[in-house]
Amino acid sequence: MEIMKRKALLGDEAVAVAALHAGISAAYGYPGTPSTEILEYLIDEYEKRGGPRAAWCANEKTAVEAGLGASFAGRRSIVTMKHVGLNVAADPFINGALLGIKGGLVIVVADDPGMHSSQNEQDSRFYAAFAMIPCLEPRSQQEAYDFTWEAFDLSERFHTPILLRLVTRLSHARAEIFFEKTAVGKSKNEAVRAQNPLSKAENKAEWMLLPAFARKNYANLIGKQKDLLECSNSRAAIHVGNDVSLAVITAGLGGNYYEENLADFAESRGGKIPIRLHISTYPLPVEKIRTLCEKAERVLVIEEGQPFIEEKLRGLLPQKPVVFGKLRALDDAPALPRTGELDPDNVRAALELASRPSMSLNINASQDLLARIPARPPQLCQGCPHGDSYETIKRAVTGLDSVAVTSDIGCYSLGASPPYSTPETIVCMGASVGMARGAADAGLKHVVAVIGDSTFLHSGMTGLLDAVAADTPMTLVILDNSIVAMTGCQETIVPSEKLRALLLGLGVPMEHLLELEAKRQLLEENAAKLHAEIKYQGLSVVVFKRPCLEALRKWRKKGMEDRK
Repeated sequence: MEIMKRKALLGDEAVAVAALHAGISAAYGYPGTPSTEILEYLIDEYEKRGGPRAAWCANEKTAVEAGLGASFAGRRSIVTMKHVGLNVAADPFINGALLGIKGGLVIVVADDPGMHSSQNEQDSRFYAAFAMIPCLEPRSQQEAYDFTWEAFDLSERFHTPILLRLVTRLSHARAEIFFEKTAVGKSKNEAVRAQNPLSKAENKAEWMLLPAFARKNYANLIGKQKDLLECSNSRAAIHVGNDVSLAVITAGLGGNYYEENLADFAESRGGKIPIRLHISTYPLPVEKIRTLCEKAERVLVIEEGQPFIEEKLRGLLPQKPVVFGKLRALDDAPALPRTGELDPDNVRAALELASRPSMSLNINASQDLLARIPARPPQLCQGCPHGDSYETIKRAVTGLDSVAVTSDIGCYSLGASPPYSTPETIVCMGASVGMARGAADAGLKHVVAVIGDSTFLHSGMTGLLDAVAADTPMTLVILDNSIVAMTGCQETIVPSEKLRALLLGLGVPMEHLLELEAKRQLLEENAAKLHAEIKYQGLSVVVFKRPCLEALRKWRKKGMEDRK
């Protein structure tokens, strides 16, 4: 006998609970806001309550590969990352669509419209379409739970990975959800796992992408598309209205914001309610879209992220009905914004509704107040070791000509702002190393790449291998604070005490591998040593070592003082 439970959870946590109930054997990922809390929840379940195996990986690529391995063994697994992390994982992600997925594999990608903590607004639905695999897009915490569970069933039904797309507002908002657990206390996870014993995939041809096998597997993937379309159509419902001249297509949180304005919208149109389709499953439900737009003169598309649906509807030639949303504005209906998040107000404008009443302020008084409030941009924590490291770098390059300082994504990116203003480039994880090599090859004499310890382990090592092989005249500065600080202070995949051996193993010459303590009292001494390595016309690596304050707090709490 089963009873219904309910609990208030973040969208991320709802995904984690559903994965447990769906019977996963393993969970992998790389921390990245807004996805981090999914794996943190599962790791806590693993460490404290003996749940399924859950672990951070070196990067998103290795996480997806671990998930594929679990699937090959017949077990269910979940892999988590943020949207830009899917770029790192693209190789196994795209090729994974050609495999004969056995144990359900769900890849959860949290997009970040509005770039709250990211360098772009890319939309992961394009990756799902590129890979030709299903994508589920929940619009609430309850759907996040329900869709995650369903995703495992769909993965095993179609033998493909499933992409579950979240966005920031859903990942980090909390709501009450309902979920099932057996009355005797045996979790759904244990029950489902008992039904899916360890059983390795038998057909090797489905798991080896040698050209002869891959061609057949690719043809099989193409053959699945009809069934995937039927699945999408069965999961999409048309909401009948009394006005078929205007059709509205919503997706994800766009459906919430539309419904929030629906009463006012109907009132403004004399009670007329447009016919509407909400899309939660991709590939696009073509049959339902055609039915929806059969008699429509205009089609409004409200979707979170990039204009994925709108672009596919508009095509290349003029057509009837007119499709509008983020790419086009009509005379009487402004387009939705191309950048940032949707919200009830910008959706309201697209529905030709007046702005809601708002509090009026004395403009002169408010401007005067704003002028007196000091700006508070993000900055390094007081006492952060990176501050001393950047001050050392600034002193070390003083007096040198032809200098370039490249950097990466992480809390140390804040060194690009005053008072340090040191890095000149910030592109993506690991790019600092490759860009430094390219700048040196192009002729710049004194090139410094700055990277964090976790970022180096994530995607800086391969770039360093290139530089080692070419003995590139550049200096790699690794800021080793012994923790993944920016995303919630997770443990690094390799502890600090093993970093030197790793660097030597990669081929860094011992005489040009320096480990310096990042301390203000040692600024002059460290700057002189770093200056000498920057002037050396070959490859050198300098590691600035000092734990993050949060790492020290965690170690004290765990009684691990000796790690200092």
